[in-house]
Amino acid sequence: MAEVKTKPTTASPVAYLDTIEDEGRRKDAKALLKIYKDVTGEKPVMWGTAIVGFGSYKLKSGDWPLTAFAVRKSDLTLYVGAKRQAERLKSLGKHKVGGGCLYVKRLSDIDEGVLREVIADSYKHTKENNPAC
Repeated sequence: MAEVKTKPTTASPVAYLDTIEDEGRRKDAKALLKIYKDVTGEKPVMWGTAIVGFGSYKLKSGDWPLTAFAVRKSDLTLYVGAKRQAERLKSLGKHKVGGGCLYVKRLSDIDEGVLREVIADSYKHTKENNPAC
């Protein structure tokens, strides 16, 4: 099995988010940072150059965050085991799902309460199903 290339770094997540040029996306990213911190109780860590992760667990190929988000060119990408949460996502608002990821254009398009439930469920599920956490 290939080794995971995305690894935790010592870079500052806040400094990374400050580099986002679009003011609206930067504001949404900082709001996500607060939401994830509130929900997980974990300190944010940069994974590679563009993923903000919370907690970690061991895979055969290396470590990976328990839950995370990234600010991509066209969407906010949330690593939350989205396919497993199909029923809950029905009440989230405007989004797309691909693999385990949830894709959102703007936080104003979705219900923050439901988003918090999605993140909490993902974090708890991953932690409970990976005893090495």
